[in-house]
Amino acid sequence: MEVAKINMVEQQIRPWNVLDETVLEIMQDAPRENFVPSQFRQLAYADTNIPIGDNQVMMQPKLEARMLQALAPKNHELALEIGTGTGFTAALLAQLAKHVQTVELRENFVTSVRKNLSKSQVMNVEVVQGDGAQGWVTDFEPDCIWISGSLPELPEAYPEILSVGGRLAAVIGTEPVMSAILVERISKTSWQNFSLFETHLPALDNIPQKNSFVF
Repeated sequence: MEVAKINMVEQQIRPWNVLDETVLEIMQDAPRENFVPSQFRQLAYADTNIPIGDNQVMMQPKLEARMLQALAPKNHELALEIGTGTGFTAALLAQLAKHVQTVELRENFVTSVRKNLSKSQVMNVEVVQGDGAQGWVTDFEPDCIWISGSLPELPEAYPEILSVGGRLAAVIGTEPVMSAILVERISKTSWQNFSLFETHLPALDNIPQKNSFVF
């Protein structure tokens, strides 16, 4: 596994414009195999989307790393993730942020995620079952929001709950055209939108069809 980890970083992630050394170290150290379905364990560090059931996937390592680099969580910040999957992206966030709340619709995923996080000794992630496709109410202002499934458009609810200076990463669009974006809250009334790269990702369930966020 160690050789596979090194190859993942040097052959997949670093060439994809992920140059933040902290992110590279986290990707190399994280036990990704603990979060992969057992039948695909040999693909844990491969450059591919890994099926996890219910037409969902564990995204490619280079996409995980690029999104994490864009979000740039800090050790005093609070993070929110929508669409937990196997829990690996929450575990990545947890390496940089103070606390992570991750929201997953599927009860069977929630159960397995808690086991995955426990096995990997990740203690600062709260796993919540719920539907976050159209917004999510927290008892804190997120400094980072990572939406781990694609959306045709970004619900206005998410940029509006960001702290000032907070960032949101998401994949927006529909097949065949999707783009990863970063939204930064500049003030109480203004946001800035950055287009990161083109990609594709399975959609969140129950995705909204209106009330999009206008930049």
